[in-house]
Parts: sequence; C-alpha cells; structure tokens
Amino acid sequence: MALPDSFDSSTDTFAADWASWHEARERGTGSPLGLASLVATHWLAGAPSEYDGVPGTWHAAPEGIVGTGGELHGLTLLQDGRPIGAIPGSTVTLTAGQDIEWGEKRLRYFERDGALALRLLDPDAQTRAVLQGIDAFPPTEEFVLLGRFRPAGQDTSVEFTTIDGHHSEDTPAGFVDLDLPDGPASLTVTLERGRLHAVFADGTSGTESYRFRFLDLALPAEDGTVVADFNRAYLPPCAFSDFYVCPLPPAGNGLGFPIRAGEKNVLLAH
Repeated sequence: MALPDSFDSSTDTFAADWASWHEARERGTGSPLGLASLVATHWLAGAPSEYDGVPGTWHAAPEGIVGTGGELHGLTLLQDGRPIGAIPGSTVTLTAGQDIEWGEKRLRYFERDGALALRLLDPDAQTRAVLQGIDAFPPTEEFVLLGRFRPAGQDTSVEFTTIDGHHSEDTPAGFVDLDLPDGPASLTVTLERGRLHAVFADGTSGTESYRFRFLDLALPAEDGTVVADFNRAYLPPCAFSDFYVCPLPPAGNGLGFPIRAGEKNVLLAH
C-alpha cells in the first residue's frame, strides 16, 4: 500500500520503519518462489504414486519423502535454500528443510503431525501472476500495545484447527494479556522461530481485512512485559494460495474489537 503523499520518512521514523517492513513483505510474497507461487501440496501415501505436475513417483517412508524417476537424476538438491549437490541417481529421499530445483520450479518437503507431503512451487503460478501487492491500514502508534506474558502450565492444552479441518492439541507457550479499548483481552501464543506467535481475528476480519491474521512478538522482558505491535499483523500464507494449511485462531483469539492496523488483504489484478 502506498503511503499518503504527505509522508516524510525523514521526520517520521515510526512510519518509515513500517513502510520498509511493508515493502519487504510485498517483495517477499511476490518473489518468484514466494508465498503466491505454491501450486500444490500432495499428501503422500506409503505406496509410490504419480502426482499431477510432478516428475517421477513419490511416497512417504520412515526416513522421509522418497522420489523415484529418471528425470530426477542430476537435479540440484538444496538444504535450507542452499545447494548441497546433485541427485546422483533416479532415487532421492527428501528430509526436513530440503528442496529440489526443477528448472525454475521447486519440489519441497513438508510435514504436519507426522504426515508427509510434497509441495510444488512455480513462478508461473496464476496466483502470483494476479498478485498486485498487499493492502494495509496506515501505520498508527495507537495499536502498539504493552502486554504481559503468562507462561502456560504443563497441563495446559489448546486445540488447534487448520484451514483444511485438521485438528491437533498442543501446549501453547502461554498467553499475552492486553488492554484493548473495549476491555481486557488475552491472546494464546506459540513459540515459532524464537518469537511468540499469535493467530487472531478481530472486528475487521472477513469485512475490512482477511478472515484472520498472524502476529509475531518479541520474547517477553524479564518482568513479563511484551510489545504487541499490531501494525506488523500480517496475512497468513493461505491468503496467497489455497494450497497452504494455515492454523485458524484458537478459542479466545477472536477479538471483537476492530484492530485497524497491519495488513488487510491481498491486492489482485482484475
């Protein structure tokens, strides 16, 4: 989203920092292998099978995702995005964090609760072709809130449901208590990549903004305080492609008050 013509980054560090974050989000999601390039998530069985748009046959095994086919020979294998060598024969086993370069496309390992899937990313995906950017609310310090973190007890269990209907129960990292204009609220948070992570809906969800959004928070200070900057609320991957399996907001993370901050919706070409 373009900032108003009156925006002056030299006099407004808060808005300038937000604009840099927003521009990076648009570049990343729209990049050739960004979120909008996912065209398939193939859940694998124990027996080798062919899948539309994917070379070879694939199956799930205890050691990982196994692919077999002469067309796999010589393709580059990547670990966490970095090349680690060429596939030496007609069989390959993918494990966590691994991709295969297939021309401009990528074949990617994916796992959820022990179930394995092969993902296909394609720079020519229609979802990427129509992506024009990300609409967002203007940045405002009104929604930079100071909360307090409460760690979850070992016996605390929360049900998590994904957008495709998959259910699981897990112990969250804890809860972040906030004071919103319409009263106190508490967000259930998990620990993701060294940060607290919340999936939430609010009074704008499904109307002014996408049906739910994500928010990352820095780990709490020693006194338990934590900053929740809703200007950095961002769209889940499933807003960009139907082949993601995003978690839905857990019970209690539906805030009735409208949070008019952060990303709103994907902008698409007409």
